[in-house]
Amino acid sequence: MALSLPRLPALEINYYYAVVQRVLGLLLMIFSFSMLVPVGVAQIYGDGETEAFLIGFAITLITGLVAWFPVRHVQRELKIRDGFLVVVLFWMVLSLFGAIPLWLAVRPDMSFTDATFESVSGLTTTGATVLIGLDTLPHAILFWRQLLHWMGGMGIIVLAVAVLPMLGVGGMQLYRAETPGPIKDSKLTPRISETAKALWTLYVSFTAVSALLFWLAGTTPFDAISDAFSAIATGGFSNHDLSLGYHNSALVELVAIFTMLIGSISFGMHFSIWRSANPLNYWRDAETRTFLIMIMLATLVTTVVLMASGTFVDLPDAFIKALFQVLSIGTTTGFTTTDYSVWPSFLPMFLLLGSFIGGCAGSTTGGMKVVRFILLSKQGTREISRLVHPNAAIPIKMGGKVIPDRVVHAVWGFFSVYVTVFVIMFLILLSTGLNELTSFSAVAATINNVGPGLGEVSSNMASIPTLAKWTLCMAMLLGRLEVFTLLVILTPAFWRR
Repeated sequence: MALSLPRLPALEINYYYAVVQRVLGLLLMIFSFSMLVPVGVAQIYGDGETEAFLIGFAITLITGLVAWFPVRHVQRELKIRDGFLVVVLFWMVLSLFGAIPLWLAVRPDMSFTDATFESVSGLTTTGATVLIGLDTLPHAILFWRQLLHWMGGMGIIVLAVAVLPMLGVGGMQLYRAETPGPIKDSKLTPRISETAKALWTLYVSFTAVSALLFWLAGTTPFDAISDAFSAIATGGFSNHDLSLGYHNSALVELVAIFTMLIGSISFGMHFSIWRSANPLNYWRDAETRTFLIMIMLATLVTTVVLMASGTFVDLPDAFIKALFQVLSIGTTTGFTTTDYSVWPSFLPMFLLLGSFIGGCAGSTTGGMKVVRFILLSKQGTREISRLVHPNAAIPIKMGGKVIPDRVVHAVWGFFSVYVTVFVIMFLILLSTGLNELTSFSAVAATINNVGPGLGEVSSNMASIPTLAKWTLCMAMLLGRLEVFTLLVILTPAFWRR
């Protein structure tokens, strides 16, 4: 009896991490098969890089198999900490494995740092790029970048939640850790796997409609699918150096506006609208209504400034350009049809600051989310009222419902950590020799998952130092995982049993 006692803690720890290892191995194996899609694209267009993706597929599949096989029989329901650990590890590991084909490719010739940056940017739907000469790259490489966007947009973890129950793994904790927004316990359907399937059904359907519209607007089938992947994921990668400006088409811009708008509204709200068959519920939802009003007001301000400065003479043209760029930056997509960084007056910084708010919770956008902005505003108003009426009980309501103080405090905590992390990364970039505007906009563009910044990073981030690129990789992951999901595993309390 005495001899067996020291062994128990070790066995328990191994068993505890075995379930995380098992899920991680399964997810890697699922992800590996996505690398076969660019192989098919390479065969269709015949411009190379088949070998890079086949090697990447083999390495990812074998690694996942090696991780899964020793613990394949471990059966245990995922706990909250398991979910956080799986999600964080998977996004980091997936980003590294997603970089393998880019690193091995002959065209483009990328360092490991650049390949990882491009992969992280794709999966987190940031859209910041270190590539130049996109128009001359192989179709397989271009499609892989867009496919990373599309998988990262809805979240491959959410896809896995729909699959994992069949493999004996619970998915609720993964869903909670993955889903953006301050309130994560609501389910669209009684079973979490059915919720994930409903979300992905909507996601695929919207993507298909968007691709058809892009094609009808005059793009090639390849560009139509690629742009649909990027727009619905609010990512921003394009197959051309001029982004969507390459097409020089107002119709293409309108399709992009429609698709970005769909991607920036909660997919839970889309599901509710589909089930009720009442589009008016979009306006009745407090967060969606606030988001639409903010877009309209920002578009009006931008249009007026563009017209007053003479940047555009024709009102319809100015309005479409303003709406497109406001929606693109505000939804953290990052498409461009013109260089907004040279627009007059305060407009470039005005648009970039708008990305801190982002879109609705439960959408594919980055930023802090509109619902948090609403709650912060209401809390600020409540504190002002308390100065006048210190003993009054003033509840915070949204959509006719009282918001628990626990949620409001969590939002304030999120905001404070968000700002702190931003300042630290801003100082790190300044230490690499970048100027203030470039450093500020680069961190804003990555932590908000926007893509293009201002100054030296207005078109791409190829020229910034290596330390800055790795710092921005961390910023993109922090933004995609909404800061707390990543930082929580760094706390001692997380690792205490």
